[in-house]
Amino acid sequence: MTHRNPDGSEPAVPGPGPAPMDLTLLRTFLAVHRAGSFTAGARLLGLSQPTVTAQVRTLEDRLGRPLFDRLPRGVAPTAVADQLAADVAGPLDALAAVTGRDRADLRIPAEPVHLAGPAELLCLRALPALAALTGEGVRLRVTAGLTDDLLDGLRAGRYDLVISTVRPRGRSVDAVPLMDEEFVLVAAPAWAARIGPGRVAAEGPAALRTAPLVTYAEDLPIARRYWRHVFGTRLSAQAAITVPDLRGVLAAVVAGAGVSVLPRYLCADELASGALVALLDPEDPPINTAYLAQRPGAAELPHVALVRDRLLRAGRTW
Repeated sequence: MTHRNPDGSEPAVPGPGPAPMDLTLLRTFLAVHRAGSFTAGARLLGLSQPTVTAQVRTLEDRLGRPLFDRLPRGVAPTAVADQLAADVAGPLDALAAVTGRDRADLRIPAEPVHLAGPAELLCLRALPALAALTGEGVRLRVTAGLTDDLLDGLRAGRYDLVISTVRPRGRSVDAVPLMDEEFVLVAAPAWAARIGPGRVAAEGPAALRTAPLVTYAEDLPIARRYWRHVFGTRLSAQAAITVPDLRGVLAAVVAGAGVSVLPRYLCADELASGALVALLDPEDPPINTAYLAQRPGAAELPHVALVRDRLLRAGRTW
């Protein structure tokens, strides 16, 4: 029997209403928002970039608003995207924590943590501090390079964390101090004897005029800073040897190639053993602060957070 309205008309059939939001689309959106690009978001999710792009566009169509402005390198979230990320991040992360336990039971490995920085800091400080995390299932992919290039890679989503020798600028990167490195003017004992004890303190850079200079790069970045900070003058010398790895600079100086300026952490053992001699002990040595940089939101991924926290704890002792 068909029920009718009092006026004899058939009752209206309710429409389907708005479709529920697809969690897959929200997960994809959040990955892109955190990673800063479709490519990096796809890597985090284990999906192809076209799939991720299509899912984000579907979500934009559903919402009727753009979520990202496409840039030459990556994407920039709109105000709508930032609000949506704030609304869904907590629930999705809580759900991921539950499903993460299921994944662990199935022995499916987590995504690797991509860490980048100067080769010397990575090899002598970061990797020894992080070694024990492999026992907790953390996988690391480590890249060495120049700071500016690595920060560009961080913004583009190629890395999760970057040890930066300069303080990053802009809102696309969060950075906290990791360690201070002190620079020391050093030479092997034979060169120290040729220069003469106390001459650098008495005569300044004039005492070093005949000593070959071993440096990291042709423009003498570390040595120039030392000359300016300690001697108050501009360094105009040319390098006898350039090695784009401070460990190579250290090896050359220990072998008697000349003088150099090195981070104390790098040459502490050689100074203690007498293989190197500090040519000057200034009251105010030049200090450089290294930073641990990441994209906003990246530390909420569990293994990235583990690596970040371990580095920051270890950095207090470096």
